[in-house]
Amino acid sequence: MKRLFSILAIMCFVAFGTANATTSAISSANTVVTSIQDDAADDAAAEESLGFHQELKKRFIEGGPGFMGIVLLCLILGLAIAIERIIFLNLSSTNTKKLTQDVEDALQSGGVEAAKEVCRNTKGPVASIFYQGLDRTDEGIEAAEKAVIAYGGVQMGQLEKNVSWISLFIALAPMLGFMGTVIGMIQAFDKIQAAGDMQPSLVAGGIKVALLTTVFGLIVAIILQIFYNYIIAKIDSIVNDMEDASITLMDLLIRHKK
Repeated sequence: MKRLFSILAIMCFVAFGTANATTSAISSANTVVTSIQDDAADDAAAEESLGFHQELKKRFIEGGPGFMGIVLLCLILGLAIAIERIIFLNLSSTNTKKLTQDVEDALQSGGVEAAKEVCRNTKGPVASIFYQGLDRTDEGIEAAEKAVIAYGGVQMGQLEKNVSWISLFIALAPMLGFMGTVIGMIQAFDKIQAAGDMQPSLVAGGIKVALLTTVFGLIVAIILQIFYNYIIAKIDSIVNDMEDASITLMDLLIRHKK
């Protein structure tokens, strides 16, 4: 009887130890699987984060270095000119109302010379136009008005400087893309003619080059078009301020003469 209890106790101990060992093994296995899954997820996230740049580089190379390089050059030059124009236009913006009020106060207190000093100390095309008009007041209102109109045209030319190059690159980029499309299709048909058989693998490369050059050309044109429209809107705003300020200046000079 004692031997039977001893055997049962040993069997329970062995069973309990085996269960614990199995549970520990399963837990360890789950931990390993979870770790592997986490590592795989991290690798997938890393590949996804780097995938866009790698894919873009791959497609750029597949499009051909010739046309794709020219399209990229259009983008770089167009963006350089656009950024330069945006900086110049922002620096050319002036608080026209404040400038007009300062000039009017200077005319009333110190005369034309005081108003010219205010214009010299203010940046922007509006202040330059004011200065030219004030500088001709001794010759009469008509002479001052002609000076304002003439110098306004000069300032407008400065604002629009190099903007035509951006429009050129906007038109040139998709045209280069379409040219790459035509060349890719010609290459595809040349391969078909040389092989004497219509196989998808023969024309796939040429068609891919054609589509890639077109896509990149359109992307460049869209990017530059956004900058171009912003620049044109900024120029129009400054020109409107110049015209309104010129009319106000003439009224101030007429009142000052009286």
